[in-house]
Amino acid sequence: MSTEMVYVEHCKGINGLDKVVLREVRGCSAEVYLYGGQVTSWKNEHGEELLFVSSKAIFKPPKAIRGGIPICFPQFGSHGSLEQHGFARNSFWSIDPDPSPFPTNSSNKAFVDLILKHSEEDVKIWPHRYEFRLRVTLGPGGDLMLTSRIRNTNTDGKPFTFTFAYHTYFSVSDISEVRVEGLETLDYLDNLQNKERFTEQGDAITFESEVDKIYVSTPTKIAILDHERKRTFVLRKDGLPDAVVWNPWDKKAKAMPDFGDDEYKHMLCVEAACVEKPITLKPGEEWRGRQELSAVPSSYCSGQLDPQRVLQAG
Repeated sequence: MSTEMVYVEHCKGINGLDKVVLREVRGCSAEVYLYGGQVTSWKNEHGEELLFVSSKAIFKPPKAIRGGIPICFPQFGSHGSLEQHGFARNSFWSIDPDPSPFPTNSSNKAFVDLILKHSEEDVKIWPHRYEFRLRVTLGPGGDLMLTSRIRNTNTDGKPFTFTFAYHTYFSVSDISEVRVEGLETLDYLDNLQNKERFTEQGDAITFESEVDKIYVSTPTKIAILDHERKRTFVLRKDGLPDAVVWNPWDKKAKAMPDFGDDEYKHMLCVEAACVEKPITLKPGEEWRGRQELSAVPSSYCSGQLDPQRVLQAG
């Protein structure tokens, strides 16, 4: 008796919130909540969770879900009248009835198309009309792809400007055993020092204290190496020139009610972003930004992981 593979399942999640589960033949899966348009789980074929979600995350509007891949739009950070990281991550998205802007790759069956449009509430705090289309795809090999298309639908002829990030929380075994490759020698803005600009020194980024940096003009590929798990995450991005690296460390972790005191040891945010130079769209114009995540086994090379092979492959 053969059971038909269900690639896309619509069901209820925590606190009755609507979610979509994507599954692929080899056993990998991803979970997307319509609240926030947020990926909250990405598992490999062994059922291992690759994203971090806090054990204290509050799945209850209007609080954003702590972990997974929150979407920061129309702003990253906090300034002006908008709340921190904008309103996309605590808005209710809908299943997109007309996902025509996305070309469909026939080999990918596990995907969902979501849409967020302005509400009259939004317009009070951000006086613009827009359509934000998001496709989340789980590839046959377990890669996770997020593609965003944002269109200015203003009828008053006005352009709008925004910043953006996929605020990805990676699950790691131990933050002190993690290194990030691909950002060395680049300039960054340090959020812990009033966005002052510095140049990254050293061969790779390692972690011994709180980090909150926006790297600018970054390559399309970044590797996050988890020595203990012998796993490397590869983040590929398109249309997103910046990369945010964040870990709150112990003091900030204790100060966040929706984050466990010691959980900072088991997560790292590396975010494909567009922060330094905001995007401006005239009415009718559309912006596209994409990130693709894959997790690959790492091999040791002279006592260290060999990131060059990862960065050169693919």
